[in-house]
Amino acid sequence: MEHLWAPWRSIYFEQPKSDECIFCLMCKKQNDPSDYVLYRGEEVLISLNRFPYNVGHAMIIPYRHIENVEELNSKEAAEVFQLLNLCISVLKNVLKPTGFNIGVNIGKAAGAGEQHLHLHIVPRWVGDTNFMPVVANTRVLSESLDNVLHELSQEIKKR
Repeated sequence: MEHLWAPWRSIYFEQPKSDECIFCLMCKKQNDPSDYVLYRGEEVLISLNRFPYNVGHAMIIPYRHIENVEELNSKEAAEVFQLLNLCISVLKNVLKPTGFNIGVNIGKAAGAGEQHLHLHIVPRWVGDTNFMPVVANTRVLSESLDNVLHELSQEIKKR
């Protein structure tokens, strides 16, 4: 078996674990830089995914702990789509992707690890996959989360 050296991951394993939903904690804490929060709306926030599929992988997360899309009230639903537009626009301006995957996992069978509704926005580029996922079951990301957070935050401040 091959090993990939990733010492920054030790922070994740060393942190005390909570039984509380990770997204509820993020919504309550207001510890934005360490939680990679890009933007806080009235009902919903945008955060970078700590374990991204691609550079700039963001999530839109309602503050309220709900499991299904149909549980969103009208104010939350409107803000989800307002922030989706903001997120896509900012990602386009900063990272220049040529496409996006946007998805929602609902329920355990769909791969929802936390039972707290959230949308994934994954920027894509033509040819953004290479041999590493096939040969080494490893994704290679070209920028750190901290750099991406800084660049995207600067773009959001302009709006």
